[in-house]
Amino acid sequence: MEHQKRSGGRLSRTGDTRDREEMARLLAPRLAHFAGVARTEHVTRAAQEMQVPQSTLSRALVRLEGDLGVELFARHGRTVSLTPAGRTFYASVERALDEIGRAAETVRADADPATGKVAFGFLHTMGAETVPGLLHAFRADHPGIRFSLVQNYGEAMLEGLRGGELDLCLTSPVPSAPDLVARRLDEQKLRLVVPADHRLAARRRVRLAEAADETFVTLEPGYGLRRITDDLCAQAGFAPRIAFEGEEAETLRGLVAAGLGVALLPPPPFPRPGVAELTVTAPRAAREIGVAWLAGRPDTPPVAAFKKFLLSKRGSLLPG
Repeated sequence: MEHQKRSGGRLSRTGDTRDREEMARLLAPRLAHFAGVARTEHVTRAAQEMQVPQSTLSRALVRLEGDLGVELFARHGRTVSLTPAGRTFYASVERALDEIGRAAETVRADADPATGKVAFGFLHTMGAETVPGLLHAFRADHPGIRFSLVQNYGEAMLEGLRGGELDLCLTSPVPSAPDLVARRLDEQKLRLVVPADHRLAARRRVRLAEAADETFVTLEPGYGLRRITDDLCAQAGFAPRIAFEGEEAETLRGLVAAGLGVALLPPPPFPRPGVAELTVTAPRAAREIGVAWLAGRPDTPPVAAFKKFLLSKRGSLLPG
């Protein structure tokens, strides 16, 4: 009765998520103590190995049994032996402690300055040249640092930052949000891409308003480049007629070559046959590329090193 008054009584047995979380919170501090005694079957020896007072260890075991409402040990003087319930519990506790140990090793390894990990996201259009070039240059001085790479559209990467799945991301437009920090790194001109046999194909420059009657192929809503396309067309005085919405800029370029429409796109990594790429003189057609991270989140040494490297590329991020 004295123990129940001290611990607040036995844990609920309803088995719902909140009860399991409460059980884990109460039991976790005593699981290592239980495992040490279960392994040695001797309280004094376990106390010596774990370097804790024997009285502290004994009280932890009594409280653990009281919280569970189950006897885990049979006492035999200075020695103990596991009950059947204790053996069942010990098997699971050993697995849990082993998993915690592996998790600790993983996070320590990921934070290692020489061999740690960076979770890095980037736009699809950055994947052919820009990001491989950045990683190659960075790893020349940091050969052991590992990368977990995610290629996605801007909004999805920002959610990845907020959800802890990404440390850094290259995105466009450069986000402005109170929970994020973003730095502009470079600017990329956009071109009006038309089929090679199009009426404008012989031109080198064009005003976007001259394409007001054209059908456009674009990225899906939610992509930064789609938002920029819509904004530029609005500045030119029209809303684009959309024939297709996709996920990859090079897919759109192929559809333009096939005659399905025109598109506003960044320069291709390699020349694409079947299209002409025209400089847009009005409105000014460009997109800013920036790096973003979650405000207030401490950087591990490898993340800090890669962030410093990216910021040093301000004005020279994109291939010349």
